[in-house]
Amino acid sequence: MVSFVRRHITKELSNIVGGCEEKFLRFVNPTNVHLRNWRGHEFNCSVQELSNNGLILPKVTKKSLHSAARLIADKINLSSPVCSLHVGVQGTINFGIDKYPLAKNVLDEILTNGLDFAFSGDLAPGVKKKVIVEYSSPNIAKPFHAGHLRSTVIGNFIANLSEAYGHDVTRINLMGDWGLHFGLLLLGFDKYGDEGELARDPIKHLFKVYVLINTDLEVDEQIKVEALNIYNRLEQGDETLFEMWRKFREMTITDIQKTYKKLGVYFDEYSGESVYSKKCYDVVEMLKLKKIAQISDKGTLVVDVSADNDMSAYATVTRSDGSSLYITKDLAAAIDRAERFHFDKMYYVVDKSQSFHFETMFKTLKKMGYDWVDRLEHVKFGKVRNMSTRRGHVVFLEDILDEAKTRMLENMAASKTSKVVDDVEKTAEKLGVAAVMVQDMKHKLLSDYSMDWEKMLQSQGDTGVFLQYTHARLCSLEGRAGIAMDLDWDASHLTEASSQHLVQHLMCFEHAVRVAHETNEPVKIVKYLFHLGHFVGAALNNLQVIGSPSDVAKSRMVMFHCARTVLAAGMKLLSITPLTKM
Repeated sequence: MVSFVRRHITKELSNIVGGCEEKFLRFVNPTNVHLRNWRGHEFNCSVQELSNNGLILPKVTKKSLHSAARLIADKINLSSPVCSLHVGVQGTINFGIDKYPLAKNVLDEILTNGLDFAFSGDLAPGVKKKVIVEYSSPNIAKPFHAGHLRSTVIGNFIANLSEAYGHDVTRINLMGDWGLHFGLLLLGFDKYGDEGELARDPIKHLFKVYVLINTDLEVDEQIKVEALNIYNRLEQGDETLFEMWRKFREMTITDIQKTYKKLGVYFDEYSGESVYSKKCYDVVEMLKLKKIAQISDKGTLVVDVSADNDMSAYATVTRSDGSSLYITKDLAAAIDRAERFHFDKMYYVVDKSQSFHFETMFKTLKKMGYDWVDRLEHVKFGKVRNMSTRRGHVVFLEDILDEAKTRMLENMAASKTSKVVDDVEKTAEKLGVAAVMVQDMKHKLLSDYSMDWEKMLQSQGDTGVFLQYTHARLCSLEGRAGIAMDLDWDASHLTEASSQHLVQHLMCFEHAVRVAHETNEPVKIVKYLFHLGHFVGAALNNLQVIGSPSDVAKSRMVMFHCARTVLAAGMKLLSITPLTKM
């Protein structure tokens, strides 16, 4: 029905303004009911957006927006399904649609298609693409910290959303598993390592060893010489050192997968800098052969990436001793993936402090003649400030999740409304994970934020716990009502404002998903779900299901069931497992 209404309106607009009907589609959308100026009109089209995108010529000025919109609206034929028109002061044309047929069709579509209903409309991508998402990327022997949390949840969201649209997605974790710091780690383990502690908690023990050897390094410069010697031996294929490296790497991946599992995260490929430790020198030779690189005054190999070829911006691809750098391995990885996957899009989900790194890397690839560089995108994000637990400053993500679980157990024990659940520990863990992940994704990508434990764990307000509570509440109602869900129901019973608001908001899910996909912003989905939770709460408080006449009860239950379906779909995009009881 949403597609039918959109097509009907765009046909009218293209006939009046001129131009291809398909170009108007993305500018006709269901109206957000939470907007203050919502007047009950179900669809809208902004004349400003049409003008900005060249669909109205000459371009409309701000002063003439309302008159231009009025001129177009006056030429629109009022015919089913459009029953009324209203022009807003900011030049938005609002379309009123026959409410009950619209509600019937929208909810029936959700009943029929379930979680997939928002991904198959007329604005869904029509061509299946190959998408690569590189994210998380922790370093072996270094903390899996809050910065990795942001990369992990944002990258997983982008991968989930791309898959939901039917794209072929490969999720890659490029781990920091090579370099001089590994020489330090191997030296440190020989001095401070303990096999028993390593077996019990590999990540924390390796980090402890790494901290101790770096403390030694601060007072003894010979440590660096020894570490470099060990690293050189590792690069040359020393079997004993390589076996230790392999063991540390595998133990780290096995251990970190436990954290990923809690977050609902998985990877198709665990790669690493080690994979490109040799291939990166092929890139260096290519740069020299094509005469793209030059030796700097410092003896480093550099590539001029400035617009005017004046070395005002350059990428350093080797040190003065000829050894490789991060960018060299990233160049090799990009070329390797282009050859292996022939991707249509590749995302690098890395914090904003690495913007210059990716800018110079993309420009270097462009100078090398790779046109597919235009398919690369750095998805940048801000930092988490003041991350701490009751035990002090957070180093490991596992500590954050444990803290969230512990606090949720305390909250559940103190709450008078908590239901008896089969596994209290597992429920508290899932609630804690939802709280942490939503706290992260409720902010715009580029914004920094501080974690607030008290707010994020509340069951009321805009939190992950609130979303879980809303889902569990809907599951409880559906279980107690015992009403079969089918297409035999009457939308004319949904007359109250709270039901009409909820249905209108459900219709907006497709648009929220599309905007999130276009911007890579999880906050678009998170905010949508917050509004959904509040509309559900208002409807549950005002509309009785159990005890109402059977036909009224069924219509309301269909609406609540569809709300639960959409809520679950949105939560799963965020990698949050919806709870049925809490």
